[in-house]
Amino acid sequence: MPSDQQPAHESDSGLRSRLIDVGVDLVTREGAPALTLREIARRAGVSHGAPRRYFPTHLELLSAIARRGFEELAHRATVAVGDGKAVGPRAQLAALGRGYLEFALGNRGMYELMFRHDLLESGHLGLRDTSLPLFGRLVDLVGQVRPDADARLVAGALWANLHGVAQLWGWGSLQLATGTDDFEPLLRSVLDAHLGQEGE
Repeated sequence: MPSDQQPAHESDSGLRSRLIDVGVDLVTREGAPALTLREIARRAGVSHGAPRRYFPTHLELLSAIARRGFEELAHRATVAVGDGKAVGPRAQLAALGRGYLEFALGNRGMYELMFRHDLLESGHLGLRDTSLPLFGRLVDLVGQVRPDADARLVAGALWANLHGVAQLWGWGSLQLATGTDDFEPLLRSVLDAHLGQEGE
């Protein structure tokens, strides 16, 4: 039977991390609605009250799980622009956009969790520490491509557009509307809309 006591060799930080690991696995396999405290505790092998020792509220545990998603997205962004293939700011923006869409579509449950309004507004997630550096990179690259524009506003519009593509593509709406099963043409159109035609 699950117990509040973790194994003697497992530290408090170890159990805290294990609860987050279980949550990440659960949201990956079954989606955000499966992330109940009781189910996370059951899969971690502890009593349903044990997570509250480390996460006083359900929101705090969900925020810790979502933070892992932002960290993974940031890692993928670093790999996308640092792999040597994306030369120049526009190519790096294309790589970032592609990486963003691939993450969103390949991690639907986590992506949904990461952008839940109650988590973003709660302050537990540490949004400033997790997503704003990635947005800052976007602003920097947009500024290099569009020195004539307010880079923060253009980057914000570009991000919003990518987010919308991810949502509508995930629902199947864009494939139906555009008649394509490849988001690359849409990505190019998004970049052209916000950055101007390549070569202009």
